[in-house]
Amino acid sequence: MQHDRLITGIAIALAGCAILLALLGVVYNPAIIFVALALGAAAYFMWYQTSGRLARRVYRSVERQARKNAGASGNGQRRTRERGGFGAGPREDWVPPGGRTGQRTRRQRGGFGGQRRQRRQRRPPSPNDGPSEAEAYKVLGLDPGADDDTVKQAYRQKVKEVHPDTDGGDEEQFKRVNRAYERLT
Repeated sequence: MQHDRLITGIAIALAGCAILLALLGVVYNPAIIFVALALGAAAYFMWYQTSGRLARRVYRSVERQARKNAGASGNGQRRTRERGGFGAGPREDWVPPGGRTGQRTRRQRGGFGGQRRQRRQRRPPSPNDGPSEAEAYKVLGLDPGADDDTVKQAYRQKVKEVHPDTDGGDEEQFKRVNRAYERLT
């Protein structure tokens, strides 16, 4: 969950307090100016983070380090290209947000600030998706028309019996129990 609007609001409030304290420091006591400077610095760093500049700077430094590591085979030793590990840099298929590829950042696309993401609607199960209701009740060992709590309890019991990590567990049976439960819920 992104909190950019909240952090930006806090940064604005801190900047306002910093300006007010700076004015009070000039008028009353110059020592107050140090508090104003601290609040101003905090406001600046919050703005720097929410504007995306901090992320871009970090991405650039990681890419620069990765390029330097990839080209550091100058002493005749052949370097193997490894993926993963500490300090390995970005993977080949990694694309920075709003990076060199010309992609727009999430902020430019309008992904931040008050807009809610649309939830995917679950489509109703089709007859070809798994067992019928009658088969699902049979797999769970229930009578047709059992209530939701009974279905849930039977599912939990069956899963414990057929889970692949237990003795005598069967992966196919486990999948079948899951499909039956999904059909009934």
